[in-house]
Amino acid sequence: MSAHDVIVVGAGAGGGVAAGVLAEAGKSVLLIERGRELAYEDIPRDHLRNHRYSRHGHNTGPSLDGNPRVLVDSDGQEYTLRPHEDAYQNNAAVVGGGARVYGAQAWRYLPADFEMASIYGIPPGSSLADWPISYADVAPYYERTEWEIGVSGDSAESAARWPRDRGYPMPPVPLNRQGVVVRRGAEALGWPTVAVPLLINSTPYGGRPACITCQHCIGFACPVDAKNDSQNTLLARGRATGRLDLVTEAMVEQVDTVGGRVVGVTYVDHDGQRQSARAEVVVLAAGAIETARLLLNSTSPEHPQGLGNAHDQVGRNLQGHYYPGAFGLMSEPVHDGIGPGVTTAITKFNHGNADVIGGGMIADEFVVLPIIFWARNLPPDLPRWGAEAKRFMRDNYTRVARVMGPVQEIPSPDARVTLDPKVLDRWGIPVARLSGTTHPETVRTSAFMHARAREWLAASGAQRIWGSPPRLKLSGGQHQAGTARMGDDPANSVTDRWSRVHGHDNLYVADGSVHVTNGGFNPVLTIMALAFRAAEHAAKSW
Repeated sequence: MSAHDVIVVGAGAGGGVAAGVLAEAGKSVLLIERGRELAYEDIPRDHLRNHRYSRHGHNTGPSLDGNPRVLVDSDGQEYTLRPHEDAYQNNAAVVGGGARVYGAQAWRYLPADFEMASIYGIPPGSSLADWPISYADVAPYYERTEWEIGVSGDSAESAARWPRDRGYPMPPVPLNRQGVVVRRGAEALGWPTVAVPLLINSTPYGGRPACITCQHCIGFACPVDAKNDSQNTLLARGRATGRLDLVTEAMVEQVDTVGGRVVGVTYVDHDGQRQSARAEVVVLAAGAIETARLLLNSTSPEHPQGLGNAHDQVGRNLQGHYYPGAFGLMSEPVHDGIGPGVTTAITKFNHGNADVIGGGMIADEFVVLPIIFWARNLPPDLPRWGAEAKRFMRDNYTRVARVMGPVQEIPSPDARVTLDPKVLDRWGIPVARLSGTTHPETVRTSAFMHARAREWLAASGAQRIWGSPPRLKLSGGQHQAGTARMGDDPANSVTDRWSRVHGHDNLYVADGSVHVTNGGFNPVLTIMALAFRAAEHAAKSW
């Protein structure tokens, strides 16, 4: 049995930040990660098996065998899924989490994103709610994240949309041909553009070099370590203190309580042996699906339905991000091979749109692998095999543009994570069972944003446009959130405004689970900012 001041479960974006902050605050920290610690050379650059295209596998974890989930679709059919299958809603299981292979878009949420229910009302059947905190509460931690992790962006453009006291530490990545073309289209429409902020070094920063503009960014690890995340910043700093112990390839089975009070965790180590770890504080940062699963598996006589679940709220309100967009065959080449590819976004439609709730951001796309171009980007009436398909790809790989982006999802209490009563993982632990769909208002918002994407491509010179808005479905994916959401009332939330599980002053959550709504932007900057905030609170309280 080990004893530390703090145990952190999950070494991803939030867990790595929390562990580093607490170690630097003088706490002894045990960080437990189910994946491995991988060097760049250990993360393959296989075009057929990566986290951008995982049809045949992926390049980090979790391992494809022994880590199933169960999906119940909208027709009530049940499917047992392996981690590389789309509906699994996978996040990479590795030290650094999904951020080792992400696209690194570093958006703040807008002030209005924290008060959606007050602005739009609550649609029938939804669980839309305001956050218990405001943008002003998070803003100092956004700034801290941008500077301590490292963000490149256009400070003046950002300040026109987000209240901020300080600019970005680095300028935006260089503009490529695609960015020039889509900015010209936006200008023709009178739509202001924003350089996409990225957790990528555009100049040397933090002792690491600048981006070399390679074509293997999203879905892969960075060859020069210019992509910034918790594992090469806060986690590295925490380990340098000598107070942070990292245990990898270990699965946390439950959060342990004595007399109802959280005292530590039980985990299965690399050798398959169950271990007990004890601490004054436990921080859960396993991702919105796995954190909910862990809370539900943590039963006791005092908590028969799991920790934080006295009101049946754990696992509800699962959100990800619908990504409406469109493809355009452009009149000129737009792909010049300069990565990461994404440069330009439109944010004017995130709020203030008639007849829809919220809105979203749309941006140009990362460099597309040829296999992804074939699998996802071809016109719907083009054969997928044969001379005609090959001819189209040869002639038009550099001429097809895609613009897309996340929308404000309207949460549903029926989109949820529960425990499957029959299926166990390779450690013998009940797996996550996913069911329900997002709210129908999400589909309407997506249709609106899909139309804006088509409009942008047309103005940018597209000769032909294709693509359809998403249908009603469960949304989780790599932007999963909401399953342990914040709130002041335990009857309709799981955590309080400091990310503590209601009724447990020493149990925190430091991942997207706490998001009340998931914003119309990529969520990682908010995950990190709230992890800074929660860890700072824990360090001062304990």
